[in-house]
Amino acid sequence: MSTKIFKIDTAKSTIEWVGKKVTGAHNGTIDIADGALTLADDKLTGGNFTIDTASIRILDVTDPATNAQFAGHLASDDFFATEQYPTVVFEITSVRDNHVEGNLTIKGITRPVAFDASLHLAGNTLTASGKIIVDRTKYGIKFRSGNFFKDLGDTLIYDNFVLNVQLTAAPQAFADAVIEAAGS
Repeated sequence: MSTKIFKIDTAKSTIEWVGKKVTGAHNGTIDIADGALTLADDKLTGGNFTIDTASIRILDVTDPATNAQFAGHLASDDFFATEQYPTVVFEITSVRDNHVEGNLTIKGITRPVAFDASLHLAGNTLTASGKIIVDRTKYGIKFRSGNFFKDLGDTLIYDNFVLNVQLTAAPQAFADAVIEAAGS
C-alpha cells in the first residue's frame, strides 16, 4: 500500500462562507493557515486543516465602515472570539467512498461533522472540495438564534452556516522542494 501526505497550498486553497438571516445572506472568505491530506493508494484516508479566524473577510458589504463594523462583530465573543480562539481546526476521522467524517473545533468546542467531498489527483497536484454545513449554536455561537431568543422577527440569524472548501495540495516532499526553491 502506497501512502502519501499532501501538504495544503494555502495560497491556492480557499474557503468561502455563507451565513443566512431572515432578510438575506452574507458571504465572504476565510484563510487556511495550514494542513495536510493523507492518501493511501490514491484514496483519501485522513488529514486536517487549520483556519485563521482573524482572516474573515466579508465580500457582500461594500461600505468600508459597515464592513469593518461587521468584521469586528464576527471577531467578537458573539461569534468567533478571534482573540481568544485564533484558529478553527478540522480533523478527518473517517472516509468511506466520498463521504468524509471529522471533528470540527470552534471556540474550543469539538463536534462531529460529515460531508461529501470530491478529489482529483493530477500528477503532483491534489484538489479536494466539499461543502460543510455547520450549526453554529453547537459551538456556543448563539447570537440572534431563534432556538435561544424569542421574538427576533427579521433580525433572526439562521443557525447553520456553510463553508465551501476548495483545497489544493502537493506531496509533502514535492511541496517542501517548491517552497525551498521559491525562497532561494
